[in-house]
Amino acid sequence: MVPGSSLRRVRERLGLTYRDVERASYEVAQRRGRRDFIIRLSRLADIENGGVTPSLYKLYSLCAIYHLDLLEVCQWFEVPLTEYLRDAVEQPAPNTHVLATHDGQTAPAAATSREPPLDRSPAPTRTTFLRPQAQGWDALSVALSEGPSRYRMGFIGTEDHWMEPLLRPGSIVLFDPTRRRVENSGWPNEFDRPIYFVELREGYRCCWCSRDRDRLVLQPHPLSRCVPEMPKFPDEAEILGQVVGMAMRLFAA
Repeated sequence: MVPGSSLRRVRERLGLTYRDVERASYEVAQRRGRRDFIIRLSRLADIENGGVTPSLYKLYSLCAIYHLDLLEVCQWFEVPLTEYLRDAVEQPAPNTHVLATHDGQTAPAAATSREPPLDRSPAPTRTTFLRPQAQGWDALSVALSEGPSRYRMGFIGTEDHWMEPLLRPGSIVLFDPTRRRVENSGWPNEFDRPIYFVELREGYRCCWCSRDRDRLVLQPHPLSRCVPEMPKFPDEAEILGQVVGMAMRLFAA
């Protein structure tokens, strides 16, 4: 399927002329405050007949004007946005971080305006924070999450050894954003001790936690050789949720 021809068929089915599309794109550009959304007549002809790939802004305008699903249209151009999460977790990155998703929404309420200006491109060496969606999840992730809306998802960076060997680098964790109260005691063994996903100014930690007055004690696994940290709470650290599940490789791929 040629993307340009498919877009032309949709336009003709809607009864829109080139000039109609150009005029509508001006309205989108005005509404969004960027001239990049404008699709001029010559550019539309190039897209439909010349095999030209539209920019992100122009593709957005076309989907809005034609009432198309942006994810589906990206598939026409062989950009599999619904497979983003599957590809992202396969790319190594050293640090723990939040992983941006393709749904176009803002970060979950757990992530406040204090969120650090991290690179939003996939950086799987860092521990990441993922927003669950039915589309794009593999079967294991969907099964662990019990649905696309209950939990949030994190990726433990390939150079994040804080909870090793209990939680290996490169693991995927599910955490419940409604469970943020730190428990200082009450668990019978290390496997039952709550693990928390924590946002710091410089990144993220996935580890055991305890409270010491105005400090949040971030406790690594004793076999990891990492050093505990004590950021101020809640000024320098925020509990995003308690880990309720994990998917972990036992051997390197």
